[in-house]
Amino acid sequence: MSKEDVERIQEEAEEEVVEKEEAVEREEVEDPLYKYVEEGTRIIEERVYIVPLYKAFRYKRGLHRAKKAVKFLRSFMERHMKDPNIRISEEVNELIWSRGIRNPPRRIKVRVVRTEDAGVWVLPPKD
Repeated sequence: MSKEDVERIQEEAEEEVVEKEEAVEREEVEDPLYKYVEEGTRIIEERVYIVPLYKAFRYKRGLHRAKKAVKFLRSFMERHMKDPNIRISEEVNELIWSRGIRNPPRRIKVRVVRTEDAGVWVLPPKD
């Protein structure tokens, strides 16, 4: 191999490393919170809860369980965060409705963020 070939291979390797670092930075920014809250908003508090949704439909018939689970999640967050302004993200809503209206999950893990302006957001947890 000539010197030019070695230099070209090194340059390509460096470019790949830079592209991978940029991809990692983009993945870190892919937090669902940034989709719902404006950039300048200050986060006051952040908690993680495991919400027992089965309490919402424990003694109820099988119809409309997902609706009841969403209402229970909202009331659970009002009770624990002491704020009636609760907003549920699309991801959490889709998680509850993922198995249809009759079979919501028995419990879900959620991340709750209280912001200065927007109130309380219920988001999927960071893994």
